[in-house]
Amino acid sequence: MPFNPTSLQAAIVDLDGTMVDTLGDFVVALTGMLDDIGLPHVERAFIERTIGKGSEHLIRHTLAQSAGEPPSQAMFEHAWQRYQHHYLGINGQHADVFPGVAEGLQQLRAAGLKLACLTNKPLSFAKPLLASKGLDGHFAFVFGGDSFERKKPDPLPLVKTCEALGTAPGHTLMIGDSANDAQAARAAGCPVLLMTYGYNHGEPVREVDADGFLDRLDQLSLQRR
Repeated sequence: MPFNPTSLQAAIVDLDGTMVDTLGDFVVALTGMLDDIGLPHVERAFIERTIGKGSEHLIRHTLAQSAGEPPSQAMFEHAWQRYQHHYLGINGQHADVFPGVAEGLQQLRAAGLKLACLTNKPLSFAKPLLASKGLDGHFAFVFGGDSFERKKPDPLPLVKTCEALGTAPGHTLMIGDSANDAQAARAAGCPVLLMTYGYNHGEPVREVDADGFLDRLDQLSLQRR
């Protein structure tokens, strides 16, 4: 890897597609939302390609795919309300922690790194999900897509998370699964590793500009001097 793992002081970890396979939750919540507003279902593969840029993006594109045209603001607002209702009702029930994640987080902490979770998922969804999967205790901070003025791939959330951690971006590793995470990290000045199994909008993740790729989080070696 072109960056020096021994110089790291903290790590910022994405949630959906990085720590937890949440595709099943998205499918159930969006299907319930579409049923409520009388629109046809969308394919699971479409949802997998569309997640990762925040709930507003996901809902607008799902409505457009289902209805064949962009939604009105009134339709979006109604759909957003129904989506929240369904998602909060099933949050984590159709999701599984990826193999090696719990062990990898423990290894990062044992190496002396401070950890923060930074996701584009709304904070009201992210915190209960982490708690239900037993992952919340690893993180000093949890920030969602509504915690800052802008979302990844904008670098602002990473810059603000580094400020909260008290570490410089160059010493703060971003661990994600998509171009969103990599682009935000590059712009913020953070080294970045991507998981090979996540949601990269239907594109090959190994073609993304990153400092390395991991099949499991516990494969990351952080030997300290």
